[in-house]
Amino acid sequence: MLYDLSKTDSLISHYISEIRDVNIQNDRKRFRDNLHKIAAFIGYELSKTLEFETKQVKTPLGTAQCRTIKSAPVLATILRAGLAMHSGLLEAFDSADNAFISAYRKHDDSGGFRIKLEYVSCPDLTGRVLIVSDPMLATGASMVLTVKELLKEHDPKEIHIVTAIAAEEGIEAVRKGLPDATLWAAAVDPELNDKAYIVPGLGDAGDLAFGPKIQN
Repeated sequence: MLYDLSKTDSLISHYISEIRDVNIQNDRKRFRDNLHKIAAFIGYELSKTLEFETKQVKTPLGTAQCRTIKSAPVLATILRAGLAMHSGLLEAFDSADNAFISAYRKHDDSGGFRIKLEYVSCPDLTGRVLIVSDPMLATGASMVLTVKELLKEHDPKEIHIVTAIAAEEGIEAVRKGLPDATLWAAAVDPELNDKAYIVPGLGDAGDLAFGPKIQN
């Protein structure tokens, strides 16, 4: 299932326009803050699909019947680009457990690349709601590989993928590779260029958030 949040006007669309804007991208802190906000707002929308229960809460003047999330989700992100969105989701789900995965493009001399997975730190996901964030869903290969790696040892109740911008190709890859996952995208773009970057996209989210890197 795909939730394309760009189909409804909201503050999410406003902040997407800012992270795309080359005149604003030079402000690294603002770029991170905008990713944080986008993820927090997506977390709010996502929370509407989760299971709630009624809880009696004692107030100074009596007892109130309140609806609360039945079980806190597990928030996972792909290092390093996903950290800003992870912090936004953690603001929305402040009691969540957390998982961190190192997955990146390993480039070769021909100009191609493969996805390399090096590190996973994860709590028990059995029967839990898993929410995985990454700002850009381009080919979808790293996301599919990451979640499949988690599924080798875990059996989550639900899988949600949260991204700022998704390419149509990445969406199709998730549909095929992770048919039970729900995808939440703040924006959907039509294509990838020859380097597998999303067009029009915004560039390299990791570099814009944390500075340029030496590519291996």
